[in-house]
Amino acid sequence: SDVDEYGFKRGEHFDYQNYSKFMDGYLKTLTRRRMKWEAILQQDTDLTQVDAKLKRYIRKGIPGPYRPDVWMKISGAAAAQRKNPDLYRSLLRGEPFNKEISDSISIDLPRTFPDNIHFDTKKQRLYNILIAYAHHNTDVGYCQGLNYIAGLLLIVTEDEEKSFWLLKHIVENIVPQYHSHNMANLLRDLAVFRDLIIRRIPAVNRHVETLGLPYPVIASKWFICIFAEVLPVETVLRIWDCVFAEGYKIVFRAALAMFSTHKNAILACDDIAALANLFRDTMIQDSIVTDCHGFVDAMFSLRLKRSELESLRKTAVLNPN
Repeated sequence: SDVDEYGFKRGEHFDYQNYSKFMDGYLKTLTRRRMKWEAILQQDTDLTQVDAKLKRYIRKGIPGPYRPDVWMKISGAAAAQRKNPDLYRSLLRGEPFNKEISDSISIDLPRTFPDNIHFDTKKQRLYNILIAYAHHNTDVGYCQGLNYIAGLLLIVTEDEEKSFWLLKHIVENIVPQYHSHNMANLLRDLAVFRDLIIRRIPAVNRHVETLGLPYPVIASKWFICIFAEVLPVETVLRIWDCVFAEGYKIVFRAALAMFSTHKNAILACDDIAALANLFRDTMIQDSIVTDCHGFVDAMFSLRLKRSELESLRKTAVLNPN
């Protein structure tokens, strides 16, 4: 089919042959995973405590139908909602809304997932989520990129309120100050990402810097959107499964895996145009990233400790350039 199970049209360069080979095996895996998750959920497991077994299950993928509730619990968003159950509805009752913010959101709605055949029917609900959040968190307001995160949350949960609470969790707890007006933490973490590449794949960093493509050009959207509207949907959702359970470190793991799995392709680029095209087009839809199972394995085969990220963050703040 030229449309995936979430309603996204496949790109013109989509590799159907490799994808059907991958799906043959992956569908069997999904069936096995679903049975294991059914068992966990029937036991009334406390999903707010992510122990080693639950983390292992999450890394292997949460089955689609269970994602909304599992994401809400493992992230802590469900607990936050219980403390303030009327927050979302009361924000929507807070009209008149700020006109500038409302206009910005309205302009971005048609640009959000235009390649999704179901999304037209979701645009009003997406507007509600974004306008409510903008008035809830006035430091962030509305920032491009939030439409993709909220839009994908809405596709997965089919629920405005859950999408609002998961968006709030992402923006405030997973990637704080990526979406604020100065984007301070985004710039810091892009510098940290560059340092990680220098430490782990120095030849790739040298090549990227020799050709002159800046890291913010390569990876800003990866971090701002947490790979939504970048990678194939199932791969993004597998990354998000882990993000909600394990936090910001997963965003770095995914970004590092983009470089480590495409090392040879990056080194084979002869000029900045070829490199930009690789990152902007080829790399985000090839068989490596379409095989979500293999890509997640690549993410976790890299050594990465929170302590290393925190110390690099301190250095990046001290030396902003």
